[in-house]
Amino acid sequence: MGIRGGAGAALEGVRASVAALDALTLEDQKLDDAAMAAAGAGVDVLQRRYELRLERLEVAARLEAQLAAVKARDAAEAVEFQQAMTPPDASVEDRTYADMSVVEEIAGVLTISSAAAGALVEQSRRICSLPLLFEALSAGGMSWQHARIVADETEGVTTEGALALVAHFFDPDAPQPARGAAPGELVPSRFRAKVRSWRERHRPDSIEKRHAKGVADRRMEYTPDKEGMAWVSLYLPGDTACAIWNRTTATARGFQGPDEPRTLTQLRPDIAASLLLGAGQATGERSTGTTAGTSTPAGGTAIGKVPAPRADVLVTVPVFALLGATDEPAMLDGFGPIPASMARNLVADGAESFYRVLIDPRDGAPLEIGRKNYRLTEAIKRWIRMRDTKCTFPGCANRTPDNETDHLTAWQHGGTTGTSNLAQLCPKHHRLKHHSQWTPDPATKNEPPGWTSPTGRHYNPEHPDPEPTHWPPESWPQGSQWPQWLQRAAPALCQCLEASLDNLPQWEPDDDRYVDLNDLPADDPLWAEFLATPFALFPEAIGARP
Repeated sequence: MGIRGGAGAALEGVRASVAALDALTLEDQKLDDAAMAAAGAGVDVLQRRYELRLERLEVAARLEAQLAAVKARDAAEAVEFQQAMTPPDASVEDRTYADMSVVEEIAGVLTISSAAAGALVEQSRRICSLPLLFEALSAGGMSWQHARIVADETEGVTTEGALALVAHFFDPDAPQPARGAAPGELVPSRFRAKVRSWRERHRPDSIEKRHAKGVADRRMEYTPDKEGMAWVSLYLPGDTACAIWNRTTATARGFQGPDEPRTLTQLRPDIAASLLLGAGQATGERSTGTTAGTSTPAGGTAIGKVPAPRADVLVTVPVFALLGATDEPAMLDGFGPIPASMARNLVADGAESFYRVLIDPRDGAPLEIGRKNYRLTEAIKRWIRMRDTKCTFPGCANRTPDNETDHLTAWQHGGTTGTSNLAQLCPKHHRLKHHSQWTPDPATKNEPPGWTSPTGRHYNPEHPDPEPTHWPPESWPQGSQWPQWLQRAAPALCQCLEASLDNLPQWEPDDDRYVDLNDLPADDPLWAEFLATPFALFPEAIGARP
């Protein structure tokens, strides 16, 4: 049967991984015996032992995933066999207790709680029902945590939708397959973000409904903690929470300096407390003998008057969603998918700290970035932020407001100031790049760089997964009915919008402002002209939509 075949494949993988571990361990033991001879022959024994440890960690991680696949299959089959043993005429109550019994048996065998066993059974059954997902886990290509993310994100999704999601990430022959790093090459949090983005994009109706429910559930919570501390948390719409985080981060960076002892992590809550309690209130480490709410930092400086810097946030909006023709989700930099209605409101309300990014309806690639000034460096930085979305170092999830735009090849070594030689790096990995042998690949206009480690392991880049935008219904206005502002600002875009999905024109606008960023020198005056056309969204562009 198919079920047992899957278990057999997982066990074959386990045996192969154990054999690989044995071989690596044997090689390590031989290095003990031959250490002196190897040293005389010029072999770096310590380097080889270091590499062996990394190789064994890699094989051990693969083995853990394969064993997780065996455990998942056994848990799922145990439930199926128990259900098969239940008489066909058994009552609903009897069937319920039979299912509870097998969950309790699994909990006892694994020495875990009933709740944990129940979750394991549900996740295992969902994973085993998606063949491509189970095959990837059995091969050790990703961890149990990765598989569990897919199980979580497909909960409540139709069978067809779950199969389509799995095919997108695990079938290279699927329509519009995922690009860049494979699922198992992404840290779990980044993989969840990509899976969730795909799910929201392909369920645009659900994100609007769930967002409305979430807004109704917004709240503020207070939780006392140990050592005289407490937690205060806010449950808010994503754009509001993102703006709060970015503003406190930008303000904190403004306070940092040689005379400021507090870290960025300490400054953020101090600033947030000052903004909530009044800009004149000082906050920070409590000093003895002070009254609650009026303490001043011990060994630091009071916040005092809090400046209000503008923290720029990119909002990537499908053009049809911006115009109100579809409800396809937009992407908020540093957050993820947001409802189209939220994106339209951000743009229509003229939020100064948000920059809208229009994308090509044919393939989801960015067309251009809204501008607020003519500074070339800021324009390039925003493009790199849009392309990379986070620090490009493998596994790093540091978002764009904290990052630096770095030359992949240093200027003094012939590097240029173009998009193919620039990438986002957080301060930590920026320093590591310049003080180690971690080496970035060249980037492209739409793809961030991959990286090669000091031991030669290559890590593919993680980058956005654009797809053709959702097309509006045939009844939507076309041709001469396009808004006049759109016809004036982007005639080539109107031409593209007027075509059908099967007969889209090449994106070659007859306008010198629209050029490949890699072909435009940093000092070319066309940069100012390229970004000179302001974007204005008039009420008629979005009609009566929210």
